[in-house]
Amino acid sequence: MRHLKAGRKLGRTSAHRIALTKNLATALVEHGRIETTEAKAKELRRWVEKLVTTAKSDDLHARRQVARVVTRPDVAARLFGEYADRFRDRPGGYTRIINKGPRQGDGAEVVIMEFVD
Repeated sequence: MRHLKAGRKLGRTSAHRIALTKNLATALVEHGRIETTEAKAKELRRWVEKLVTTAKSDDLHARRQVARVVTRPDVAARLFGEYADRFRDRPGGYTRIINKGPRQGDGAEVVIMEFVD
């Protein structure tokens, strides 16, 4: 039984899984919309919601916490500028997942993950 074991393993080692999630989070903040599998999107949602909430308190500690996940400084600046201002009065739920259907090659459920307007 998996009681109190949060998160998905995604068939990867822990280092690979963390690197994948950081790259997906950076891509989502950079482009505002990405296409990925359903399992990856649901796991990524946990990370991105925390990133936006942290960016809303624009101080040095928040910038250092975001820099641990978002590796590119220009993307982190966009998170603190554009997204923090856009979601200033929103208490949560910054992303949405839209089903796109199964992928042709392996049948994995593909979704579009984007920030809400």
